Amino acid sequence: MANLLIVDDEREVGNFLAHLLGGRGYHVTVVYSGKDFFAELEKKQYQLAMIDVRLPDTNGLEILKRLKKIQPACKSIIMTGFSMVQTAIEAIKLGANDYIEKPFDDIDQLEHSIEEMLKNDLTHGQNEINEIASKLDFVVGESEQMRHLLTMAFKIAKKNINVLLEGETGTGKEVFARFIHEASVRQEQPFIGVNCGALSETLLESELFGHEKGSFTGAIQMRKGLFEIASQGTLFLDEVAEASPQIQVKLLRILETREFMRVGSERPLRTNARIIAASHVNLEQAVRAKSFREDLLYRLNVVKLQIPPLRSRKEDIVHLINFLLAKQPDRQIKFTDEAITLLMNYDWPGNIRELANVVTRATTLSEGETDLVTPQYLPQHLQEQKEKKKVFTLQLEHPSRKNHRMLKPSKNSEFEQYVNGWVYDLLKFWQSDEIEFEVVSQHIKQFEATVGQSFMRKALRETLGNRKEAAAVLKISERKLRYLLNEKGG
Repeated sequence: MANLLIVDDEREVGNFLAHLLGGRGYHVTVVYSGKDFFAELEKKQYQLAMIDVRLPDTNGLEILKRLKKIQPACKSIIMTGFSMVQTAIEAIKLGANDYIEKPFDDIDQLEHSIEEMLKNDLTHGQNEINEIASKLDFVVGESEQMRHLLTMAFKIAKKNINVLLEGETGTGKEVFARFIHEASVRQEQPFIGVNCGALSETLLESELFGHEKGSFTGAIQMRKGLFEIASQGTLFLDEVAEASPQIQVKLLRILETREFMRVGSERPLRTNARIIAASHVNLEQAVRAKSFREDLLYRLNVVKLQIPPLRSRKEDIVHLINFLLAKQPDRQIKFTDEAITLLMNYDWPGNIRELANVVTRATTLSEGETDLVTPQYLPQHLQEQKEKKKVFTLQLEHPSRKNHRMLKPSKNSEFEQYVNGWVYDLLKFWQSDEIEFEVVSQHIKQFEATVGQSFMRKALRETLGNRKEAAAVLKISERKLRYLLNEKGG
């Protein structure tokens, strides 16, 4: 059976867990301080550690960091009081597998959680994440940032805590909220969403809390509100920053007491709905601007997940395009390399939503003409990136330098020639009377891409084409090397 390590300065808790888990056949060791914990780690391998947040000589987060360094395969559960949930969330971010609140209310659930955690390896958890994402048409892609965020969301999904999603418009906050719902114990219950900025104050109040018959003109019958309908499920409050001050007050009350009243009623009702709120604006800045209540932010922001913009996860663009094209099974559509390059070089202020619109536009315009999407089917502002690059090349051409831009440095002399030529270009442009910053930025990006290719090719030559060894030489992951080679054409 597995070796379990309990770290808690309360001897009653340690003795209780040793008796409970020892009775299940586990080999349990109990220590009461950080010093004893560090000594115990040197003696044998553990499969699970249960760590209290507060200890006399250290704290649970420091112990967790040390555990991950010395025995990275050991799974971990943080034990905390309700008032320290934020610390537990920090532990999840540091790699803890779960957290439990003391006192332990449901012993059967605790035993089940430990059994499942020891039975299932990390691959099982990742497979479950991928299955839920696939069910929701959630494209995970290659981005380490997004994968880490999904793992975090998966871990906190089973906890009955509120979640705040922040991210730019079009990043997929509602899909993320649905992922949390599907990964939770509420998955069989309703998931209901409402955009707080799309309705007037009166309509939003009626939508959220319901109304009694005759409570206002047009209320011809009683109507349940979303807090009542989603009482055992999840209520997604999109663009919560757009809610009026009056609605914010009522949201605060319902989060504090779990009670609300329908419009026109004097009878309080209770709700157990889990709240996932989302905003494209930074709510902390909104609090400073006096447009959002600080006490409401504290209630919503038990866990905050920041959804990254598409420009910071460009390695996922090809995956997203392929997913969108797969929705048209009657056509074998493909984007040319030149079209893909334009899409990869764009910053996507409208994020995934904008990308979806561009792909839909391109496939619609090309229908009946071709199944190969070239740059001519892309919006004009994307095509103009290419034209600016051409103008820039013409402006900086110099007869004495020949075609150094066409050069792919493979030797020291060629690399030096390329770098010198690039510096010549930049200085020449610096001396020009007209400056187009966008053009200069493109020049820098081109230099960065070419130099990056050169270092990757150098590492591959030195390792005889072994990508794993080349990645180690470059001190990057093999996945990142593969992405860079595919994206940059190295």
